[in-house]
Amino acid sequence: MLGADKGSAEALNGQGLRIGIVQARFNQGITDALAQACLSELQALGVAEVEHVKVAGALEVPVVLQAMAESERFDALIALGCVIRGETYHFELVCNESAAGVTRVSLDHQIPVANAILTTENLPQAVARQDEKGRDAAQVAVEMARLLARLNRA
Repeated sequence: MLGADKGSAEALNGQGLRIGIVQARFNQGITDALAQACLSELQALGVAEVEHVKVAGALEVPVVLQAMAESERFDALIALGCVIRGETYHFELVCNESAAGVTRVSLDHQIPVANAILTTENLPQAVARQDEKGRDAAQVAVEMARLLARLNRA
């Protein structure tokens, strides 16, 4: 068997990894909480090298992820943001396009990108998810960086 189980010490060992985070400022109270939870978890996992940048909103996240991926300085990337449904079609546009952009960066550059851009119906749903999803994003980034490194060595 090639991979380690999720949650194993090996899979969640962040030592020596370089992680890039792109955080959208829109709905900043939520995205700041996501970032804090994510950064705390990365530290707990042993990740010492983190570059954290902020952009205007979820639609701007993919282009900065792409620049980070092209730099080849990172083992994994994390997208943080929050889109809350409004009364117009704009919600669907932002959610769909930001998710597609994040996925494209990951596939085009073969780099793990943990997508923690929340898409919720309302503010209470976002608040309820902000800490857990921030921690989850950190764990996914580390786990996937380790998995891809093993696959590339195999």
